[in-house]
Amino acid sequence: MGGYFQRQLAVYVEYHRDPRNTAMHVIGILLLFTGAVLPLTLVHVPLFGIEVSLAVILALPVLVYWLLLDTALGIGILAVSVVLFSIATTISSQASTALMWAIFAVLVGLGVAAQTIGHKVFEGREASLFTFPSHLLLGPMFVMAKLFIALGFRRDLAAILAPLPTNSLSTR
Repeated sequence: MGGYFQRQLAVYVEYHRDPRNTAMHVIGILLLFTGAVLPLTLVHVPLFGIEVSLAVILALPVLVYWLLLDTALGIGILAVSVVLFSIATTISSQASTALMWAIFAVLVGLGVAAQTIGHKVFEGREASLFTFPSHLLLGPMFVMAKLFIALGFRRDLAAILAPLPTNSLSTR
């Protein structure tokens, strides 16, 4: 799926050129993922003789999708997901139900706010999600690609994700 992923990423990046918007996406995606899985960690389902949280079961298809889009980036997202699942599980096991739902609301609220500020204030345009709903699944891949490039990996994606020259004619 390499060519398909690169084409999708090229469209996605047009809505995410400002580095401050990218930073807001890192924050927003981490908060939204953790918030989304938090209540789901309370529900456990027996699967092949072991108890598995509903969070893992529901996240599994999208984790597989990310691995299929780009194996290296998918493994990076899987590693981060394990950490975020652990954080969510710890919160849900230590906090009261009311506190857990309050934390859920704060994480989701802050995550949405970070995304909105990134687009409205720094990018100056609507989120690509409204035009391309599939971009909901590309955000984590974009963020992981940026991390890989910053660490000196994935030069093949660096040209796609390169910032616009300051004198370019942008759509902003």
